[in-house]
Amino acid sequence: MPPKMNPLKLNPLQLRTLTLLQALARLPNAAKAGPGPGEVTIHVFPNAHGDHFHLGDAVVAVRDATGLYNEKVWNALSRKALIRAEWPHQLTMTPAGLGYDTGLADEILHTASH
Repeated sequence: MPPKMNPLKLNPLQLRTLTLLQALARLPNAAKAGPGPGEVTIHVFPNAHGDHFHLGDAVVAVRDATGLYNEKVWNALSRKALIRAEWPHQLTMTPAGLGYDTGLADEILHTASH
């Protein structure tokens, strides 16, 4: 039987935010390994210009990123053990958070040429 999609029952805002955090965790200028094994700490968050911002080679619509700056979303993801939050400064992605399949990466991370 295939694994259940969204087993932690994250709401749409939490899923979008986790997708963006996973992308941020892959950017060396935004994240660093640790402190624990398999964890990544994100210490730089993107700034929007106009209606979008850049994450590496991807462009993200601001409307998909409202949870990045929302303490309640960080708290919800913390309760589900996907991150450890130090609101509003940084957060640490756990291995569970890094590996959670949100199914949204292709939908909200758009590759662009500018």
